[in-house]
Formats: sequence, C-alpha cells, structure tokens
Amino acid sequence: MANLSPRSWLSVGLTGVLAMGLLTASTWSADARQEPIDLGEGLGVAVMAGLAVNNEELTRITGDVAVSPGGVVTGFPPGVVLGRIYRGNGQAARIRGDVESAYHEAQGRAANGVIPAQLGGRTLGPGVYESRSGAFVLDGTLKLDAKGDPDAVFIFKADTTLNTAEVSNIDVLNGAQEENIFWAVANTASLGTLSTFRGNILARNGVVVDEGVQMVGRAVSLDTSVSIAGTGATPRTLISVPDRPPTSTTLTSAPNPSRLREPVTFTAVVDGEVNGVHAGGEVIFKDGGTVIGSALLDDHGVARFTTDELTRGVHQMSAVYLDEGSAVNEAWVYFQPSQSPAIEHQVLNRR
Repeated sequence: MANLSPRSWLSVGLTGVLAMGLLTASTWSADARQEPIDLGEGLGVAVMAGLAVNNEELTRITGDVAVSPGGVVTGFPPGVVLGRIYRGNGQAARIRGDVESAYHEAQGRAANGVIPAQLGGRTLGPGVYESRSGAFVLDGTLKLDAKGDPDAVFIFKADTTLNTAEVSNIDVLNGAQEENIFWAVANTASLGTLSTFRGNILARNGVVVDEGVQMVGRAVSLDTSVSIAGTGATPRTLISVPDRPPTSTTLTSAPNPSRLREPVTFTAVVDGEVNGVHAGGEVIFKDGGTVIGSALLDDHGVARFTTDELTRGVHQMSAVYLDEGSAVNEAWVYFQPSQSPAIEHQVLNRR
C-alpha cells in the first residue's frame, strides 16, 4: 500500500458534496480551475490608491506605491517604502488602468460557490466565491487549499465590504500562493489589528490597514484612499508584494519500464535555495491528476517515494513541491511551489 500523507489534500475522499460545494459546516470547495488574473503594470505595486496613500508611525512596504489620478502620499518617513513611489504621473496612470482591468475581470468571473459571509474556521479549495450577504467577514482562520496545484486561483467577490477581525489569519496550503488570491470588493476593505492577510485586495473605495497587520499581497483602493496605521515600536506593520524565491522540480523513476507489482521508486529533485539553505517541505507524486503518495525533502532537496501498486500500461507521472517554509538566518522563508514536467512510466505484465 502506498504511503499517503495525512495532509489536507486527502480530503478529496470526503463524500456528500452538495451542489454549491458544501462539504461540512466548516469546509467548502468550489473546485473549479480558473485562469490567472493579469495585473500587468501593477505586478510590482504593494499599495495603490486613486486619491491618496496615508501612513502613520512605523510601517514597511516592500514593493512600489502608486497614486492616480491623485498624487498624495504622506507618512513616509516614518514609514519605509522598499520600492518606488509614483504620484499622479504616467506610470501611476498605467498601473491604475491595469489594476482596474484586473478588478473588473475578477468581479466578472462567474461564481462556483455562494457561501456565508463569515470565512473564519473554513477550508476552501480553488474557485470563485461570492457571499450570500454581499460582504465577507473573517474572524478566526481561513485556510486556502490548492490541493497540489501551484497555479490554483482563488477569487472572492464582495458586492459591499471585506472586514477582518483582530488577530484573524489566512493560511495557504498545498501549493496555494498569495499571487493567485484575489479579493474584488465593490466598496471598502478593512484589516483588523495584528491580523495576517494573504492575497490582493482590489477595492473600489477605501482600504484601511490597521496597526500590526502582516499582509502578503496588495492593498488597492481604485477610487479613494489607502490608510495605514503603523506601530509605535517594532515590529512594524508590513505590506509586501508576493516574492517567494523560485524553485524547479524534476522527476525520474526506476526501474522504467517496470513489471506489474514490482516496486518502483520515484525521485524528485527540487532546485531552490536562499543563502545556501535548500528549499524544505513536502513533495506529492501524481499519476495523471491523482495523488498517489508524498515524501519530505532531505537536506539536499531530494524526495523519494516507492510504490508497487501501479497498474499495467503507461502512466503520466509528475511531482509537485509544496513549500512549508524554511528557516534562513533566523527568518522564515517561503519558497515558490513548482511542478515537474510529466514523465512516462511504463508498467509491463509480470514475467
């Protein structure tokens, strides 16, 4: 029997899925693959506003800041911008145009799941979600599960508002990436004190980032202002564009071809490092679109999985690296998930 990880991607075995994707009281899944949304010139922007970006006290923004058609940017310093600031110029206008196009594309996607406003305590798969009430509220932890697809897209459409509570949190699982999480909000968005937020907020009206927020993504107010409350002492309020170190994954199998019921070992090599530290975490192994097992990377970026359960015929095999974070110089670094090119593995009849 193949060794399967007890991780959350095994939830595919659950039954009783309802038409709108309800699995349990706390788990929903639209499970509909979406094409990515292109931010164009907005890719390097961490904060963008139509009229003004206003900051108070200690904040660090990693990425560019843009304002268009307005041009007001205040509070830097004491806030720090590790990027460029564009105030009402041609580049700011181009950024605004591309980000607004992304907003309209996200709002125009057909919903795969209509869910309650409260997101806390839920696990969601890829797809497009809209709220029954027109608003989204996050109190607690929301888990976004890519189910082994590094390109999985999550879109949340709110007709009115998005509000997160104090110390609320978003976790990304099994290959989910902040770059592919979009919050298209027709009115305002507010992130509560000390909350952790992941994804791109594309709001028509004001965005408020409260004290001590840790945000990986982008804060965008297309028509009005972004207001950021920094901290009185370190650690600062943080807003950072998604910038994970890249990885690449390759896969081999041996013996190939193999015989029916003969053990086959699949070896995945993940290439990616920061300051001499290799990417760490888990690799899942797929037969076509079906996960058949998993293994942890060793210190050299190698994961091996052995099975004797492949059926006769030609199998399209692939490996997917799922980052769980690695300690680099006393900091926690999240690497970019990656999927290997498919290889053909042939299983012959027994001798």
